[in-house]
Amino acid sequence: MNKPLRRIAIFCGLLVLALMIRDNWLQYVRADELNANKKNKRVEIERYAHERGNIIVDGKAITGSVETDDEYYRYKRTYTDGPMWAPVTGYASQVFGANQIEKLQDGILSGNSDQLFFDRTMAMFTGDKKKGGNVVTTLNGKAQKAAFEGLGDKKGAVAAINPKTGEILALASTPSYDPSSFAGRLKKDGEAWTSLTKDSDKPMLNRALRETYPPGSTFKVVTAAAALEYGAIDDIDAPTETPEPYILPGTRTPMENHASGCENASLNEAMRVSCNSVFAKLGDDVSRDKMVEMAEKFGFNNAEIDTPVRASASVYDKEMNRDGNAQSSIGQFNTAATPLQMAMVAAAIANDGRLMKPYMIDKLVSPNLDTIQQNDPEEMSRPLSQKNAQLLQQMMENVVESGTGSRAAINGVKVGGKTGTAQHGENNSKNPYAWFISYAKDDNGSPVAVAVVVEDSKARRDDISGGGLAAPIAKAVMEAVLDQQE
Repeated sequence: MNKPLRRIAIFCGLLVLALMIRDNWLQYVRADELNANKKNKRVEIERYAHERGNIIVDGKAITGSVETDDEYYRYKRTYTDGPMWAPVTGYASQVFGANQIEKLQDGILSGNSDQLFFDRTMAMFTGDKKKGGNVVTTLNGKAQKAAFEGLGDKKGAVAAINPKTGEILALASTPSYDPSSFAGRLKKDGEAWTSLTKDSDKPMLNRALRETYPPGSTFKVVTAAAALEYGAIDDIDAPTETPEPYILPGTRTPMENHASGCENASLNEAMRVSCNSVFAKLGDDVSRDKMVEMAEKFGFNNAEIDTPVRASASVYDKEMNRDGNAQSSIGQFNTAATPLQMAMVAAAIANDGRLMKPYMIDKLVSPNLDTIQQNDPEEMSRPLSQKNAQLLQQMMENVVESGTGSRAAINGVKVGGKTGTAQHGENNSKNPYAWFISYAKDDNGSPVAVAVVVEDSKARRDDISGGGLAAPIAKAVMEAVLDQQE
């Protein structure tokens, strides 16, 4: 070969080598990056080229797929009782992407997960159409319906947990939205999306997981737990030496009570009638640092609670002064909690001091219904001893039997609860939040713990209370779970 031809051959060989390197770089090194690129429409088209797997509750699909006339996006997501289940499922839209379970488990639902490689390979040989796998949840359909219908046209949220396992049984948020309304690519889908995103009531906000509220007097059970665990109280029926009025430490400001008989009241009585002064004093007696420690054992200040949908961090301030800590000990000042967090508090107490990690996916299954991943209960922490948890149960059950939580009572069932009416707004000018946390017990322990918050109401300000607005909703959810235990 003469010299010019040899140079041309070497040059061509280098071009081929460069092409091979570039091709392998794109296919292997940058594959994930390119697949995730928003401008790569092939990924979206392929995702909706076949039926999507389903999200399952009580053995039945609450999602589906319907064939469209679109040449590229062949299938569109559908939802059964979409507004009721939106806080669980999230949405999957051909234009606006996905969120919550629809996004977090997209690989399984779309059939593209590496966990489904064998199923895809077999489908190539059998000629079967590609299908997505299913996500089986821990949700209880009757409990979810009771929560959603109980909230009705009120703005608020409900979270219910099985204290023994951490399984999430209900997760409702109102006002809500129908994910089907913008699942496609038509003009009406875009209009629905725009309307929802501009709605001042924020119907697409998952209030059960992603909104924090001052928990008000429901937080008093955390303060009581700290007082018992750290030795500030050893007898729940002994006087607490609380003066009336109680002056916040370092100030001249008296702590206002909305109940009578709080002077020197016992912890048991203070819980029953919800004395602010007793719990503010106890929070100061325990100290800020110990209050922070106890709150964090229950899950506060943890920004990584995944259900698998991540919950916003509930907050107990680590740097406030003494009077701020006293106010925070009754669930005011800087204290803020999600409904899920307060359900976790009730669940830990009901479960004799053991807090189980909350989760709402039971298992992932392949298109042929083989289990490819099973989630099992996992202990998260032990905020308090069995003895002290049972003392708290005694006090919370007293709240329902003869105190502020009587509207949550269920005939023949032991119910523990705590009401809360949390002030908010500048100078507490806005309607307060109505809270209720509770659990129900049968012969085998507690199968359900619930937290309810009603964010606003059409009721007069003076008529808003956790016992009046939130407790009946919690009762309906507990009854729904108990009915399935029989």
